[in-house]
Amino acid sequence: MTRTAPEPAPLPAEAGALLTELAAPPRLVAHLRLVHDVALRLVDALGAELGADRHGVLYGAATHDVGKVLHPEELSEPGSLHEEAGRALLLLARGVHPDRARYAGTHASWTLPGISTEELLVSLADKIWKGRRQADLEDLVAGRLAGARRQPLWEAFLALDDVLGPLAEEAGPRLAYQASFPVLPPRSPTSG
Repeated sequence: MTRTAPEPAPLPAEAGALLTELAAPPRLVAHLRLVHDVALRLVDALGAELGADRHGVLYGAATHDVGKVLHPEELSEPGSLHEEAGRALLLLARGVHPDRARYAGTHASWTLPGISTEELLVSLADKIWKGRRQADLEDLVAGRLAGARRQPLWEAFLALDDVLGPLAEEAGPRLAYQASFPVLPPRSPTSG
């Protein structure tokens, strides 16, 4: 079923409070809500079978780009400075547990040795929200699913594709939703 006017699920309270405290730009909050919403749907469809930590995936999706608060140019331009900056911001400045802060640093690094299933799901949500199919990432998730189901890889990939196909088809309304938010907050009349 295609949603024509997406209203993404609310962010976890802890993540929402953090973004408010950091004065996160509206476009960033919208993006994080959309990726969180897709992650929620992925974890509902696959998380139990994969033995994924539901709360970890959802927190990771809701905060994966938090480093863009420090690198707002990466809201409208490609860049990776936000990754380590986000992890450090969560760990050092906010005291977030390393298990939760890791997603900010690994969401674009799914080929790292020892990457967790939770990190793969956050990475996948960060791609599929905009309709991008990332074959090497999907292969890794399908491999985990095949192992969990004890089935051939091709069967697991077909099952994963049944989940990802509809999510990718809904990308247009999600992209429009995100674009409806300003990249940076409006300047107040008193700001220089």
